[in-house]
Order: sequence, then structure tokens, then C-alpha cells
Amino acid sequence: MPRQTAPRPTVAQLTYGSCTVILSTLAMLLLSRTDSGPGVALIALVGLVLGLLVAMTVPRSRPARATSQIVASSAAPAPRERVPVQASSGQQD
Repeated sequence: MPRQTAPRPTVAQLTYGSCTVILSTLAMLLLSRTDSGPGVALIALVGLVLGLLVAMTVPRSRPARATSQIVASSAAPAPRERVPVQASSGQQD
């Protein structure tokens, strides 16, 4: 039985996650003006969690479809058959 492996993150996911960690941690440190060790550790932990959330929510790229499927899906739908409507003369017998 083949062993299934977890999908690897894409370059976009790694980039967005890393940027989020760095920028959010820096912003929180500047805004909170904390000097204590536990405060800095907490802010760093929150930055890592935010980075993970962003990296996991970036949409994955879809595998390319075959050219025949693209052509078939982009073809115009067949026109509907027209049914003539009888005009009423407005006169009743």
C-alpha cells in the first residue's frame, strides 16, 4: 500500500506566511512598546500563528487542464429551439 504524504506548501504560501510573520510581529512590537521578555515572546508567538493562518489560507494553484477540456468548456452552448407563439387577436367570441 503506497504511503500518502502531506502536500507541500507552494512558494506563494511560504512567501505570504513569512511576510505576515515579520510585518505583523514588527507592527505589534512597535505599537505595544513592550520591553518585557514574556511580552515579546507572546507577540512573537501571535505573529507565528498569524503567519501560519495566512500561509494555509492562500489558495493553492490548480493543476492545468488538458487543452481539449478547455476548448470544450469554452465553446458556446447550442442555441435553444424557438417555438412560435400564437398571437391573440384580442377579440372574444
